[in-house]
Amino acid sequence: MNFVATLAPYSIMFAPNSALKPVGPAADKISHLAWLMIILFLITIVVMAFLIVLPAIFRRGSLEEHDPIDVGGGQTWITVGGFIVPAIVLTFLFVLGLTAMSRFPMHEGRMSSGMHVQIRLTGHQWWWEATYPGDNVTQQFKTANELHIPVGQPVDIELDSKDVIHSFWVPQLHGKVDLVPGMKNYIRIQADQPGTYGGTCAEYCGAQHAKMRLLVVAQSPEDYQAWLEGQRKESALPEGPQATHGQQLFLSGPCANCHRIAGTLAGGTVAPDLTHLASRQRIAANTYPNDKAHLSAWITQAQSLKPQCQMPNLTQFNGIELGDLVAYLQQLK
Repeated sequence: MNFVATLAPYSIMFAPNSALKPVGPAADKISHLAWLMIILFLITIVVMAFLIVLPAIFRRGSLEEHDPIDVGGGQTWITVGGFIVPAIVLTFLFVLGLTAMSRFPMHEGRMSSGMHVQIRLTGHQWWWEATYPGDNVTQQFKTANELHIPVGQPVDIELDSKDVIHSFWVPQLHGKVDLVPGMKNYIRIQADQPGTYGGTCAEYCGAQHAKMRLLVVAQSPEDYQAWLEGQRKESALPEGPQATHGQQLFLSGPCANCHRIAGTLAGGTVAPDLTHLASRQRIAANTYPNDKAHLSAWITQAQSLKPQCQMPNLTQFNGIELGDLVAYLQQLK
């Protein structure tokens, strides 16, 4: 197991997208508990320092002048400091943790009804697939690795996995919830201010666990509705001979076997939907910027950038063909 990859999700605690900087009601409750535990930990460090330093400062003399070992004394301090105080503190934290968990708006067995936005999020090795249901089949669409939600509104998310156990964690919005194959879990998140919030898989799920990242983009209700309308449209038609040739290469090559682009013959379902790829901030599960250089490298050397991922190295394209293919993909906004 890669030690660095295992610890990567927990580094978010001290990153800009920290659980100590909540922007939603659930994360706010968690942050209060986290700050309390940090303070208690610091107090423990201070006490331990005193236990180490004070005997050296206040020693009564040499070892020969100490009272005999059978004189006794100090048992009360040991009992109080070593058993009673820790028991009280741990019991308090346990009750406080249970109270915080009981207030989390989790759901059992079904999505809630009402005005809450509903999203189905599926974990794959190593990327996220988001399905936005609509009133009918034509309004439903899929995207990958980037969730958009309206600010100030609760968002219900149904979680499942296609392969191994993953864990959904966006520290500034909520705690961790597992995605388990064959079982559906549910979570409700809410962002109280606009912004882009980083998330990750918090359960080790294989070689590229550390590169299974998620972005949650919180937008005003108006911007969110505009984004929804744009995502429900079919892909943009290629403009210019370069992009047109790129589309032909995409449809006639191996790309169309795995990826879907709405409005074309590409109907693959085993890899991310690319209908609006150019509108996403990053690629490869938010590992690399979504620009020409990284997109070209991802197409031809995916196994070098993300070893053991399901994206093969597509080395059959020459330089001109690769440029045309990337030109087409960059028009899919």
